[in-house]
Amino acid sequence: MLNKIPRKDFLKLSLLAGIGVFGTQRNLFEDDFFYQPATNVVYYKKGDAEYDLLRKGFNKRIDKYPAVIALCKNTQGIAEAINYAKQNFLSVTIKSGGHCMEGFSCNNDGMVINLSLLKSIEWIDANTVKIQPACTLSQLYDELLPKKKMIPGGSCAGVGIGGLTLGGGYGLMSRRYGLTCDSLTEVTMVDGNGQIRNSANDPDLLWACKGGGNGNFGVISEMKFKVHDAPATLQSVRFRTHNVTVAKAKSLMQQWFLLTETLPQSAFSAFLLNGKTVYILLTNSEAHTAETKKIIASLSKISETTSTSLPKEISAALKVYYGQTQPVYFKNASAGLYKSFDDIAPFIETVIQTVINTPRMIYQVNTLGGNIQNPDFAAASSFPHRDYIYFSELQTYWEVPSKSEKLIKQFEAVQQIFRQNNIKAQYRNYPDINFENPQELYYGDNYQRLQQLKLKYDPQNLIRGEQSIKV
Repeated sequence: MLNKIPRKDFLKLSLLAGIGVFGTQRNLFEDDFFYQPATNVVYYKKGDAEYDLLRKGFNKRIDKYPAVIALCKNTQGIAEAINYAKQNFLSVTIKSGGHCMEGFSCNNDGMVINLSLLKSIEWIDANTVKIQPACTLSQLYDELLPKKKMIPGGSCAGVGIGGLTLGGGYGLMSRRYGLTCDSLTEVTMVDGNGQIRNSANDPDLLWACKGGGNGNFGVISEMKFKVHDAPATLQSVRFRTHNVTVAKAKSLMQQWFLLTETLPQSAFSAFLLNGKTVYILLTNSEAHTAETKKIIASLSKISETTSTSLPKEISAALKVYYGQTQPVYFKNASAGLYKSFDDIAPFIETVIQTVINTPRMIYQVNTLGGNIQNPDFAAASSFPHRDYIYFSELQTYWEVPSKSEKLIKQFEAVQQIFRQNNIKAQYRNYPDINFENPQELYYGDNYQRLQQLKLKYDPQNLIRGEQSIKV
């Protein structure tokens, strides 16, 4: 009998789970590559004991084998690694946390720049922190929350701040504070020429890194953020309905869309269809207003069960959503950003039917909106999807490789439904290898400007992956 993922961990996985794997270091070099003394970086090759630890990420489904892994100790080490890659004609991908759902933080036969040693946090002043890209969200919250400060990140403990921020970054607090990238004030980056750049002297670089920077232009070694006053508490309400039919699930979803249009900025909600069960989560970092209480009452009325928690101290409350800590087999991806239920109403029954008929598949819709739509944030970032107030994701998990083919086939069938019905906005941090014209889906009207910056920072296209910006 298979060892199944515990149900509570399975549901936590569905709420933005991910983690990276870090290894140790040893001075070993690939003999048939150009050699340079490297005091700031250590290179690993196939066959080294540390190689497998350093190449693997959270998704056990994905296995890639780079020719060289460069474990960098600092910004100068990154520059040395970039020059090493250029001299040896190696394409470069970047790994900070290793959570990319399609494994874009690794490659085959190229160089992976591994940043797992770069995870420090430094206070610049009471409202500014400098963070290295491999710092995980749990490390970040452990440092900031005791000081009653926070950055609006995701909820999963092992996610690295680098990849999260560069693709936008959202979570339970984004409606209140904006995306993670909206708190980013400065970056240090080694570009595709090995040149060290700082956005204090290059505003285009900061704009590009706020939603358009994942594995496209260079390697980020340091990030400065504005921190916010953290809420004292977070409370949650959970609603559940079992044995839903297609019609019942659609009705619940439609009502959830309508009710969450008026959520206050302090609140977040998610709708999950997991087999024949509908789960609805609502969190709030402030006391419930009369309007919020009305929404809760309405959701309770249409659901079978309602479970309400007392306000919990913010640090303890976030740990509830830290999720699975060990790598698993899964396929997750963005399934579209929406402005209302009308965007999916004509075809959602077919999606629901497939999810109900596919054990271990989840269709989830999360609330955006709120301060994410702040026009000042929009003008300062390359994140293109501010007008959408809902973000959906499709997920499936399994325990053994033999389950992969069938579940991925079903997964792609659902994605094809969205594709055929003209769902064109997708979230870069939840990529799907099967997206057609992915750059346009991820970057929208900002893609041409990002292409021009790619030519500026990486004209030889050294830093590239399956869905990176094209030149």
